[in-house]
Amino acid sequence: MSKTADTRLPDPSRWKALAFIALAQLMVVLDATIVNIALPSAQTDLGISEGNKQWVITAYALAFGGLLLFGGRIADLWGRKRTFVVGLLGFAAASALGGAAQGEAMMFGSRALQGAFGALLAPAALSLLAVMFTDAKERAKAFGIYGAIAGGGGAVGLILGGFLTEYLNWRWTFFVNIPFAVVAAAGAYFVIREPAGGRNRSPLDVPGVVLSTLGLVALVYGFTRAESAGWSDALTVGMFIAAAVLLLAFVVTESRVSSPLLPLRVLTERNRGGVYLSLGFAIIAMFGLFLFLTYYLQVAKGYSPVKTGFAFLPMIAGMITGSTQIGARLMTRVPPRLLMGPGFLVAAIGMLLLTQLEVDTSYASVILPGQLLLGLGMGTAFMPAMSLATHGIEPRDAGVASAMVNTSQQVGGAIGTALLNTIAAGATTAYIADHAAGATDPKLLQLQAMVSGFASAIWWAVGILVAASVIAATLINTGRPGTGATGRSDGSGDHADGVEDEFMIPVVAH
Repeated sequence: MSKTADTRLPDPSRWKALAFIALAQLMVVLDATIVNIALPSAQTDLGISEGNKQWVITAYALAFGGLLLFGGRIADLWGRKRTFVVGLLGFAAASALGGAAQGEAMMFGSRALQGAFGALLAPAALSLLAVMFTDAKERAKAFGIYGAIAGGGGAVGLILGGFLTEYLNWRWTFFVNIPFAVVAAAGAYFVIREPAGGRNRSPLDVPGVVLSTLGLVALVYGFTRAESAGWSDALTVGMFIAAAVLLLAFVVTESRVSSPLLPLRVLTERNRGGVYLSLGFAIIAMFGLFLFLTYYLQVAKGYSPVKTGFAFLPMIAGMITGSTQIGARLMTRVPPRLLMGPGFLVAAIGMLLLTQLEVDTSYASVILPGQLLLGLGMGTAFMPAMSLATHGIEPRDAGVASAMVNTSQQVGGAIGTALLNTIAAGATTAYIADHAAGATDPKLLQLQAMVSGFASAIWWAVGILVAASVIAATLINTGRPGTGATGRSDGSGDHADGVEDEFMIPVVAH
């Protein structure tokens, strides 16, 4: 295979474009956690029943997770800039609808719309970065900033959600998206110049769209239902079976159609596959922890929503440092696996500290260093992961490859919340059963049982992060950018350098 040089000059507006892309990414990631803090107030105001409250979260997760691959393909077909701007404006409109909601139906509908437009703009944002930054060092810096936002934005959402809920009201957790979206859309419209020749104008794979959307919706809903109804619930089991059948049918379909929604070459390249898998595992561990720490700080320690948000600052600081100061600086010097493997391992050590949680645990001696290590490790690993996700990809596949990153994060988040919550609930029940006889203070027993449940689930999160580290260290074998080294002995020409030829040639013959 001959090497084709990339003669394109770098876009002079690329750094301005990054600012608006980062702003949009921050908005989407914020929205994943900001609503959690506002949920109790919104539930009371709108008269949402206890059984239905989960749909404020689930409606968003189902639409976002289910439509991501479709959104990525639309970005490749329609143009990433156009898809990005439409996604932003649609997200703003859906947020306005949510903030103005007068009942549960309007709220659930607005959340589903937010998810659908989020599924358009998230893959478009990442694929725009992939095609605009082609120089290895610049790419490292750009993805460092993007990775820090992707990792730390959820914790920022907790702080902002606390402020808005405590000092204004829950509706502002929706309205705050509007200025973010309008500024990002206006900036993108005037600043972003998408490289020519990168679209995939093949006909849309309708069977692939239907099977992937239904399969991912069934999978995400199976995990969210398991959290409330249990793993043995008939509908939960049915959802998992349906997801397996639909996703298997999707893979078979994609291997046979001429213009697949998700070309299997995107998944079968081992470095990208390693990124999707390890990132999904890491998100499973992380999302569960966000929920546990929020409850622990508010219920066990008595923190206000604002104080709880600020208590997450060490994790944000760690992520920004790991992503911009470690990941971005070392990415052009060492192979990605030497950042991702150790990064997830450092995060696991931070998580290990948090298994020591008790009702009277000191924030400064356990929670703060645990969060710092967790953030530092995740930031270091996220940065090369975000860049490597579009490693060696053809421009026509950049949108759908980017969508796979978001899909692994979204499905990982749903699995993490359901799986770790279920483990925590089981451990809490067992603790009460073991200690009820000798308890003198029922309220203290409940607190001790809750914290014991959290600690048990966090042990599982430690194991999941270690698994992410092992996956990253063994599956990802590309060399550092700029060397052309792939670490492979089969001579398949992976072109891992990611600099001149990364977006110019097919990487995997299929």
